Amino acid sequence: MNVHAAPEEARDDATGTILSVNNIEVIYDHVILVLKGVSLTVPKGGIVALLGANGAGKTTTLKAVSNLLGAERGEVTKGKILFKGNEVQALSPNELVKRGCIQVMEGRHCFGHLSIEENLLTGAYTRKDGQSAIKSDLEMVYEYFPRLRERRQSQAGYTSGGEQQMCAIGRALMSRPTMILLDEPSMGLAPQLVEEIFEIVRKLNQNEGVSFLLAEQNTNVALKYATYGYILESGRIVLDGDAKTLRENEDVKEFYLGTGGEGRRSFRNVKHYKRRKRWLA
Repeated sequence: MNVHAAPEEARDDATGTILSVNNIEVIYDHVILVLKGVSLTVPKGGIVALLGANGAGKTTTLKAVSNLLGAERGEVTKGKILFKGNEVQALSPNELVKRGCIQVMEGRHCFGHLSIEENLLTGAYTRKDGQSAIKSDLEMVYEYFPRLRERRQSQAGYTSGGEQQMCAIGRALMSRPTMILLDEPSMGLAPQLVEEIFEIVRKLNQNEGVSFLLAEQNTNVALKYATYGYILESGRIVLDGDAKTLRENEDVKEFYLGTGGEGRRSFRNVKHYKRRKRWLA
């Protein structure tokens, strides 16, 4: 299915925006409103963080973009999603992958009974450019993830959480994406592994030109590597700005980073602080 860009959509792409989410609403089971007027943009070659607590709507936002909501009886009922200047809500997830946008799901979702290398090769299933190009990209993945080369014949289900996360990102790279939607990459991983994975994300962004929209509860590490961030609460964008501005924002520091002008707050003070957050006033 081909979706032709309207003139305003083409202009959006020409400005250097690879993804534009415009005032979308998402409803599950025809009654449960999860996202309420969410808008965000990702520039070409950018790393944008989607931040917020568990249940804020981060994963739903990513699935709205990747068109995976249908599997969970969800749908975008209002607004538009533009990828490379084209409206894409009507596309299948498979067609969107062919156009260069792929999601790495929360929890890795590797095929446990397959080897690491077999998992990586499943990421190339939409490609038509031949075995030589696929082999070249497999080598590229191993260069970014040398640990996967060491474990290439290991059954994925018996590798560590960090190795499975690397495998999931590597599998996405095998589709030759221009944009990756990365859902909670730090979940369940030791801090050292989290840093290692985010460093690789930065290298992929800089060297391969892959844009990233990453949903992350670990605000500290996300704002270290992202250039821009959006904060979601209860299905709405409540604050956004460049990463440096968000890191220095007193509300963000105290409520999401755990520090503020008076030092770290105890948990019992959070409820009181929540009542005075500017965006909830």
